[in-house]
Amino acid sequence: MISKNTICLWYHGTALDAATFYAHTFPDSSVDAVHTAPADYPSGKQGDVLTVEFTVMGIPCLGLNGGPIFQHSEAFSFQVATDDQAETDRLWHAIVSNGGEASVCGWCRDKWGLSWQITPRALTAAITHPDPAAAKRAFEAMMNMGKIDIATIQAARDG
Repeated sequence: MISKNTICLWYHGTALDAATFYAHTFPDSSVDAVHTAPADYPSGKQGDVLTVEFTVMGIPCLGLNGGPIFQHSEAFSFQVATDDQAETDRLWHAIVSNGGEASVCGWCRDKWGLSWQITPRALTAAITHPDPAAAKRAFEAMMNMGKIDIATIQAARDG
């Protein structure tokens, strides 16, 4: 059954490459269908890949090869809740080492310009800790990080 609400992500001819990378990198992800253009269009020709239906961690998405007009920005990102440091490291490094870019506070950007927040559950628990001083220490530690280091966050939370 087709989802009633789907995230549409704009690409410049690379929707299938991006969807394939996501399917190989993230659990519960897949490339579900590839559709070609039935006629020429401003950014492509008849027969070019126009849209790609894919799933990222259970979320239905549509990659649209719409051309160079629009770029991704941090105003939209996928936030991935990781369970441990190994998962955090694996996903962060998969994105960054595949032509992506590291950022701050657990954020990184893939080579297609899409932003990702690789957020350990331990970080979320620490910065929402019922003790405001513990939450503040964890938050301040996070503000100095690129990829999140769970041990450092927990040490900061504990004081």
